[in-house]
Amino acid sequence: MTTLVACSHGTDSPTGRRTVEDIVDLVRARIPGTRVVQAFVDVQEPAVPEVVEQEHLDDDVVVVPLLLSVGFHTAVDIARAVRPYDGVRQGEPLGTHPLIAEVLRARLRTAVHDRWLPGDHVVLAAAGSSNPAAVADVTTAAAHLADLIPVPVTIGYASAIEPRIADAVSFARERGASRVIAASHVLAPGYFAGLVERSGADLVSAPLGADPRIAEVIVERFRSA
Repeated sequence: MTTLVACSHGTDSPTGRRTVEDIVDLVRARIPGTRVVQAFVDVQEPAVPEVVEQEHLDDDVVVVPLLLSVGFHTAVDIARAVRPYDGVRQGEPLGTHPLIAEVLRARLRTAVHDRWLPGDHVVLAAAGSSNPAAVADVTTAAAHLADLIPVPVTIGYASAIEPRIADAVSFARERGASRVIAASHVLAPGYFAGLVERSGADLVSAPLGADPRIAEVIVERFRSA
């Protein structure tokens, strides 16, 4: 049997913490009999190196990043925790899976009350990373979303890279958008979700949250690692 370590960023937000716990509970329900434990790369404990060190003593381990793109946390923090041990593997992050776009569409439909209007424009609002592979992941996610909704999709970032979300919102208006909706490309409430909410968009969708499709992606990443 292989243990699944669900490794998220970590947050100070109590609501964000509960959301991630709910996601992990959904994962447990999908793979009964598999040990599923949490770990974090920042803010919260236990840290991923400690969890991997402990769990590998009893079982093979797959660390699945509950993150939406590659970046420093996947390439350095998680990779460093995994590297010393035989029988420990690292799964892919979640964001490029087409099911993530389906959840984004669902959150957007709620934000617009199931009614798209002429002149609508969506800004996919991502956390941001200077890692080119992370930019590629977000670009893929935006393309998946654009295939599912009837309005233009561009990208804005909360940190590390341009355009910032507020600038992407302004650019959309300059190009003629009459209503700009920020699609929160974040897993749970917390710091980055707050930045999206303050971006100046007319509407902001909720974070992806504890959706069964998120759990399905995590299980797929676990099984394919």
